[in-house]
Amino acid sequence: MSTNSTGPEEKGFFEKVKETIEGLWDGTKDKAEELKDKAADTIDHLKEKSASEKKVVAKKATAVKSSANTKVAAKAAKAKTAVADIKAKAADKAKEIKAKSNSEDAKAKKAVTDIKAKATDKAKVITAKAKAEAAGAKRSVAAKTSKAATAVKKKADATK
Repeated sequence: MSTNSTGPEEKGFFEKVKETIEGLWDGTKDKAEELKDKAADTIDHLKEKSASEKKVVAKKATAVKSSANTKVAAKAAKAKTAVADIKAKAADKAKEIKAKSNSEDAKAKKAVTDIKAKATDKAKVITAKAKAEAAGAKRSVAAKTSKAATAVKKKADATK
């Protein structure tokens, strides 16, 4: 009889350890690949989200700017209308005074000069007020825009 067995050979201790280590190594590599893919997906998702938020903030900033520009234009138009009305009233008043007082020409000229000076002063006051309001509106728009931009930068930095 021969001492060689025809049955399957049993593996030795070191071969079993080697196979176990290879199995662990392959499993670890697979998990690392999965984690890498998940991280890439998460990064892409966050980039898309921050891009959409940037667009929303840009739209809001544009809307605020156009609103402020509209308000400034309305105030300027109102001031111009008020100046035109005052000048028209002053001109009408001057005509009335001239027609009534042919004999009092010197007095009429003085009254006309006074009315025009008052109209000019009032126009200056209205114009200054409109400019101040426009400057205030622009400052508030700039502040809101800078706050929105800062918030977007913080969100973008936070997503990175």
